[in-house]
Amino acid sequence: MLTGKRVVLAVTGGVAAYKSAYLARRLLEAGAEVEVAMSDAARNFIGAQTFAAITGKTPVIDLFGQDLVSPHTELARWADVVVVAPATASTLGKVAHGISDDLISALLLATTKPVLFAPAMHTEMWEHPATRENIEKLRSFGYHFVGPEEGGLAGGDVGIGRVAEPESIVEELKRLMGAPEEPLEILVTAGGTREPLDPVRYLGNRSTGKMGHAIADEAARRGHSVVLVTTSGLQTHPAVEVVRVETAMEMKEAVDGVSPDVAVMTAAVADFRPADPSEEKLPREDGLDSVELVPNPDILASVVAREDRPYVVGFAAETGSVDRAIEKARKKGVDLMVYNDVTKPGSGFGTDTNEVTLIDASGEVEAWPQMPKTEVAARLLDRIVADVASRR
Repeated sequence: MLTGKRVVLAVTGGVAAYKSAYLARRLLEAGAEVEVAMSDAARNFIGAQTFAAITGKTPVIDLFGQDLVSPHTELARWADVVVVAPATASTLGKVAHGISDDLISALLLATTKPVLFAPAMHTEMWEHPATRENIEKLRSFGYHFVGPEEGGLAGGDVGIGRVAEPESIVEELKRLMGAPEEPLEILVTAGGTREPLDPVRYLGNRSTGKMGHAIADEAARRGHSVVLVTTSGLQTHPAVEVVRVETAMEMKEAVDGVSPDVAVMTAAVADFRPADPSEEKLPREDGLDSVELVPNPDILASVVAREDRPYVVGFAAETGSVDRAIEKARKKGVDLMVYNDVTKPGSGFGTDTNEVTLIDASGEVEAWPQMPKTEVAARLLDRIVADVASRR
């Protein structure tokens, strides 16, 4: 799928720049034509001559002083796709805020072609609120990401922030540049419902909606029509139709109004709600001896039971063995159940990573390693699209 594709490999300043030499080789082996652009900082980690020897072309290393009249615009127009590997926190921040004070940032602001970022940085930098905000903004602009992964970092540290392996980047590029997927109508539910005790207090759970939002955003970027029914205020891709709800009853009503091809039910829906919530704040001094609870509707079961039933993906946030999720998948009758143990580090509520296990309708189990939720979303969409295509 990369044969004849023109790829600009933009290398920025991180120790992971050495892997970009391997990436250049893998791109050439996949049939791509490669031009390399390097930041000043990148040349502190790897020499331009290395890329020249691999690609047979002299890398572009500056906005000024080389043969090209306007390097950033000429590369931007030549490319079919731009890959930034490694992509530093600095580069992500510049592009997110429209700053173009060097070759790479100017190139990225000048191109209208797809851009794939392969972030690489220390865990603390990756998890910093400014970086997270920049990434969400870039995703909303339509940029694509692969990784980072968990593993060894500079200085002997270990954690998330390791650049994706060259083979993974090439595979993501093939997917990005391949034939477009047949558009699907996809419903996603996300977040934890809140069941009011009074106008101030509620019964709820710790779900933040990050996984569901990642799936909705990934589906929208691929060109699918997406309705996201969510309790979360997280930013979403501009193409996602967002329905904000709070309670399980509101979510049920919103879901009933959608007739999708695929339903991905990531929301943590409360099993019970207070039978008679107070219309006024309950005074502390009055005390509260008990709260009568009544069952909430099983939204997942209602979607599975439809006559025009879509392909249904359920989520099971559990503690401990996968056996309970396997039984849940059987009872619910879903096409796919996604299980994660919320007690595992990096796999609980509010994290940017997840470690999931897929359970299909036959009970077959497929365990995935821990990875960013954005990558879980991409791999899960690959599986869903393949399953739906095979049934059609």
